[in-house]
Amino acid sequence: MEDQKITRINELYHKSKAEGLTDDERKEQQILRKEYVEAFRRNLRGQLDQISIKEKDGSITNLGEKFGIKRGN
Repeated sequence: MEDQKITRINELYHKSKAEGLTDDERKEQQILRKEYVEAFRRNLRGQLDQISIKEKDGSITNLGEKFGIKRGN
């Protein structure tokens, strides 16, 4: 997510605590927060998909391939 959007999320948060938000600002805040959460989830999923586990028999199981989101289906 762009730094400028994160800055805007913080501005809206501080304004909401200080003086309140207009309806348009509340809608903007909800949209930006949703974008932030989606970006966070994508980033976390990407990190988790890179995890591999060494099994007791010595084989390597890539958890991203085993449990990750299947693309192209």
